[in-house]
Amino acid sequence: FIAGMGSSSGLPLSEILLEFLLHHLRWIPVCFILLPLSFLYDHATRLRNRIVHYVNSAPKAHNRKVAVIQAEVREWATGDKKKKMCNARSGWSTMSFRYPLYKNTSTLISTNTLIDILEMDEEARTIRVEPMVTMGELTNYLLPRGYSLPIVPELDDLTVGGMINGCGVESSGRKYGLFQHICVSYEIVTADGSLVVAKKGTEDAESQGLFYGIPWSHGTLGFLVAATIRIIPSKPFVKLTYMPVGGFKDMTTKLQSESSVAENEFVEGIQFSQEMGVVTKGRFSDGPPKNREMNAIGKWHKPWFYTHVEGIGKKQQEVTEYIPLRDYYHRHSKSIFWELEEIIPFGNNVFFRWFYGWLCPPKISFLKYTTTGAVRRIYERRHVLQDMLIPITDLEKGLQVFHEKTEIYPVWLCPFNLPTCPGFVKQKSGRNVLYVDVGVYGVCKKDDYEPKKTTRELEEYVRSVEGVQMLYADTYMTREEFYQMFDSSLYEWLRVKLNAKEAFPDVYDKVKKEARF
Repeated sequence: FIAGMGSSSGLPLSEILLEFLLHHLRWIPVCFILLPLSFLYDHATRLRNRIVHYVNSAPKAHNRKVAVIQAEVREWATGDKKKKMCNARSGWSTMSFRYPLYKNTSTLISTNTLIDILEMDEEARTIRVEPMVTMGELTNYLLPRGYSLPIVPELDDLTVGGMINGCGVESSGRKYGLFQHICVSYEIVTADGSLVVAKKGTEDAESQGLFYGIPWSHGTLGFLVAATIRIIPSKPFVKLTYMPVGGFKDMTTKLQSESSVAENEFVEGIQFSQEMGVVTKGRFSDGPPKNREMNAIGKWHKPWFYTHVEGIGKKQQEVTEYIPLRDYYHRHSKSIFWELEEIIPFGNNVFFRWFYGWLCPPKISFLKYTTTGAVRRIYERRHVLQDMLIPITDLEKGLQVFHEKTEIYPVWLCPFNLPTCPGFVKQKSGRNVLYVDVGVYGVCKKDDYEPKKTTRELEEYVRSVEGVQMLYADTYMTREEFYQMFDSSLYEWLRVKLNAKEAFPDVYDKVKKEARF
């Protein structure tokens, strides 16, 4: 096996052996160093946030932090402008697997202090937050108060800024769309240091244009310093029904039918093989009947959620459970979808879960910071991390394409409605169109897999069906191909209007493969 790896990669056998050992023994530092550090960091952060909320210091501190950012931007604007600007967040702390190279040659602006929830308005049903606030922090804050975001991307460490400047999708997307579609306004510092508010539904054409232009722009129009987001009343539980299905056609049909049911708050699919998958539908609930028990899937000793779903799928029987709402929202966090198995192969073992599971999961940023060059080369050659958004009418064919190119399972399937509106991601039908996020995460074992060639083939297919690629992932498209996939008309107008061209790199130059390692 090792000799085969050596011949396929062109590296000396000794180096391949080292990579193999570092990769397969990575669980040792993860279990004994990163898991305890992650646990302590999370608890320290929660304590800090409780103190901030108790003394209500965030709003005043926010004004000071924004003033510092404005001063730094104005200092850049009065200088020689040889370097473009970007945020000062460390490359290892981002959720993308890659390290951004452009930070090494940019002027760094101190946006990494924007980590607080600012205010909740129950009457308007909105919450105003800084961009580094995470999904985990928001559910911890909102759920005890009887509210929730309409869309909660499931990994705890995903940030509001990442979901706006990038993209956020969840199983409630069939009802609410993408994360950007639940936002009411954005506050950004522009290239001259001005603080601008972009609002939805305003009569100011420039403000409304900026509102639609910010999503997917990856910080290339200005620095996001706050966002106001819708909140909705919630209940403490989700009544979740698991519905086993067969192959790709059955999965597509079931996802389409359940996504059209107005009462379904959540719809999700997981395809475990060519022959078997499971669709889940969920609704808010006050709790299980007296003769039923809840399934607290978020407890440390519970099996990883996807393995629980797979077990139900193999029995080919429909099952209904009552799950605490926060456990449902973060159902994939504990196992980082199914990626943690690659790092801790025995992580779902019952003894590990009972005695060590309370420390899980390791923080993705810590994993990224401690990834050695040797392990990174293995990921480079074999690891696939892609989310492709395609019309659900093309899902059956799309699943077949992904099978032929990668043969990676499970595959995450999340339907969402994409409305007709201006922006970087634009469909022009004049109505809502049901799309699905096809999430492929894992190690490709196909002999003919070649990262660049295979990814370009997948990108070509996605463009052909008028789909888009999430830009946290490796992008091998040329500039021309990239702007065939995305609509740059509003984006380019805003870049000129805001004098952003000399201040910030073009979005393609930030996300292309050559800009990351």
